[in-house]
Amino acid sequence: MKKTTLLQSDLSYIIATLGHLDMLAIADAGLPIPAETVRIDLALTPGIPSAAQTLKVVLDELKVERVILAEEAKDRNPKFLAEVQELLPEVPVEFITHSELKTRTASARAVVRTGEFSPYANVILVSGVVF
Repeated sequence: MKKTTLLQSDLSYIIATLGHLDMLAIADAGLPIPAETVRIDLALTPGIPSAAQTLKVVLDELKVERVILAEEAKDRNPKFLAEVQELLPEVPVEFITHSELKTRTASARAVVRTGEFSPYANVILVSGVVF
């Protein structure tokens, strides 16, 4: 049995196969996911798991070089923004429009759909290297 925190096999596989600068998105329950993009659906019920809970587990296994968030999160979801900054205090944050964030998810290796029910609780993680 796997010993590390992340037990969800599809998500664990995606993280294990990411290379430098590959992107992984963690999304709220309502973010549209392009049909051609791999969807890892973790949503069970409203709020479970939250985007922040999912991010915390992913960070146990993924080296993140940069984070991409919607500009709208600053005003519309400062709680989520603070959670991301608390979990990744040393990682640069790029802010783009929510519309552009939705477009960029098509370039992500996968989008992880959570049960998050708050607006603009979406983050794109850009994979770093551990050496």
